[in-house]
Amino acid sequence: MKSKQELPACPVATTVSLIGSKWKLLIIRNLIKRPWRFNELMNSIDGISQKVLTTSLRELEKDGIIYRKDFKTNPPKVEYGLTELGQKLQGLLNLMADFGDYYKSKI
Repeated sequence: MKSKQELPACPVATTVSLIGSKWKLLIIRNLIKRPWRFNELMNSIDGISQKVLTTSLRELEKDGIIYRKDFKTNPPKVEYGLTELGQKLQGLLNLMADFGDYYKSKI
């Protein structure tokens, strides 16, 4: 997790620095529903590369937004889900979805 000194002073800029990429938002959108495995996420997000998904998941985990649960089985089974902190983003994503629907209805 980043320290307070590493984060921007502006709270909006802080949020953008944590989840500001389109891929991170789509990952979080999926994880709001339930925990997902890597390949499920990969197949559900059109256009994301394996490298970008891996990097985004690592960054979100490092920032405390998601958790990674390794079941330590063979073959490997790993699951990703939202932490309590990450669950706080549900309201924000709902507002974004509402705006997207509204915008589409106006054009």
